[in-house]
Amino acid sequence: MNQPVAVFTDTDDLDPGPGVRLLERAGFEVRVAGTRDPEVIAEVARDAVALVVGYARIDAALLDRLPRLRILATMSAGYDMVDTAEARRRGLWVANLPDAATEDVAVHALAATLSLVRRLPQADSVVRSGGWNADFAQQRHLPRRASELTLGLVGLGRIARSFATLAAPVFGRVAAHDPHTDPAHWPSGIERYDDLEALAAATDVLSLHVPLTPATRGLVDGALLGRLRPGGFLVNVARGELVDPEALLAALDTDRLTGAALDVFPVEPPPADDPLRTHPRIQVSPHSAFLSDTSRRAYVCGPAENVLAWHRTGRPLTPVVDPTATALTPAPEGAAA
Repeated sequence: MNQPVAVFTDTDDLDPGPGVRLLERAGFEVRVAGTRDPEVIAEVARDAVALVVGYARIDAALLDRLPRLRILATMSAGYDMVDTAEARRRGLWVANLPDAATEDVAVHALAATLSLVRRLPQADSVVRSGGWNADFAQQRHLPRRASELTLGLVGLGRIARSFATLAAPVFGRVAAHDPHTDPAHWPSGIERYDDLEALAAATDVLSLHVPLTPATRGLVDGALLGRLRPGGFLVNVARGELVDPEALLAALDTDRLTGAALDVFPVEPPPADDPLRTHPRIQVSPHSAFLSDTSRRAYVCGPAENVLAWHRTGRPLTPVVDPTATALTPAPEGAAA
């Protein structure tokens, strides 16, 4: 009997070894394509039943070339890289990792937020350039007192709730907008706003925690940024395409915003001359909010466990597309890897 074949597409900064070994012990032949190139993936995975996906785009054209495929398991909470409608049409399972790095992303969001509010990069720059306290104190924007600020969360999934729990003792208020959360199950201690614009108007720090969908692409535009309290901040650890980059740069250059912290970008990695990468008031990290010594293993073992559960029982552990059901599973927030 032929071994079932599983293929890892792109793994970037992750070591697929632990996930490969899990699958091999269960009798799979495992291959690592190591690329996002659809031509290479199509060749390496031509007889695969399972595809473990990083950032590679899985669309109808690629699926046409993978006739034996039965399940796609993403190495992230977000799964916008997969054409889920096409997967459903073909009767394919799609599974994600909803909780592999919740703590890591939430802590990263808090660290980035506090760094913005306390202006740590600017303080670091003053010292490294030979200055000291008086030089820092003369800057146009001084650090803010967190207990006088309102933290506004766009989305209220696992990561946002964890972030809110961490941030509540530090900030004066924590508020959120999430039309998908039942008001009856709204967590205590977080003020609820039914209207996103109203949330922005009441917010000093706006933090994004929603998946990338047609409805959320470009969600943070000039109009929304213009509603933030003057001197506010933006934090994005979700998906780069949620933010209109030109609107963000204009808000910073006109002092509408004091600063922004970006872990994600519309193009990754951003070009060397991309102003999102070089702007002095944007604090950047390399799509690493998810990364820790613990999550690094979870991101390759979790998808393997989804594939193994499907192989043994006919159903992955955390499906987001169930071809046997009548509707898509609700999308999680798109934090990610």
